[in-house]
Amino acid sequence: MIGRGVCLLSGGIDSTTVLAIALRKGYECTAISFDYGQRHSRELLASAKVAEYFHIDRRVVRMNLNEITSSALTGQKDVETRPLDNIEASIPNTYVPSRNIIFLSIAASMAESIEAGHIFIGANAVDFSGYPDCRPAFYNAFENALNLGTVAGLERGFRIHVPLQYLTKGEIIKTGRSLKVPYELTTSCYLGGEKACGKCDSCLLRLKGFMEAGIPDPIPYETYPEFYKKFAGIN
Repeated sequence: MIGRGVCLLSGGIDSTTVLAIALRKGYECTAISFDYGQRHSRELLASAKVAEYFHIDRRVVRMNLNEITSSALTGQKDVETRPLDNIEASIPNTYVPSRNIIFLSIAASMAESIEAGHIFIGANAVDFSGYPDCRPAFYNAFENALNLGTVAGLERGFRIHVPLQYLTKGEIIKTGRSLKVPYELTTSCYLGGEKACGKCDSCLLRLKGFMEAGIPDPIPYETYPEFYKKFAGIN
């Protein structure tokens, strides 16, 4: 073991890959997931299965962000859909104000309590929907804040690890495949149906990533975009 870490685990591709990376490097990881009033519970079920697969402890923090914020992910609006080419044109209505600030603060509190000096998060600034809390400058500033504003930070130092920061989704999936990440257990769809919708930003970016990696996505979809149909030979 080279250190103790807390890994934010949503049950999606990115957070599951980051967990695999941290474990491969030798960190002793505890996963933390959030039941924050999101419009579906599928991601919580996925994160539980992922944690079980990797044989690690997982804590679930429950709060209701829809009491203080407004987002399509907390059910106050319909999830918008847009073409893949337009995903980075504007911040979508699935943005949850300050979500990563809140999640990282709670993860840091848990890390300090269990004497873990490392926090892992699956943020990405390449293939993403334009959220401001996915950018490198945010994580650098937040790490600095933790090291100034916590006892553990002052005494031992906190490190926020964002290993996927500069990777495309295809590169992330290739990395995960080399680590035997169980992508069949993960979920990404914002709607959380029995099958992924295949239309929301998250589904489009996921399918684009599998196409770029040259690997079929192992989860089922209600519908597929044309670019993926051509790749997978779907009529």
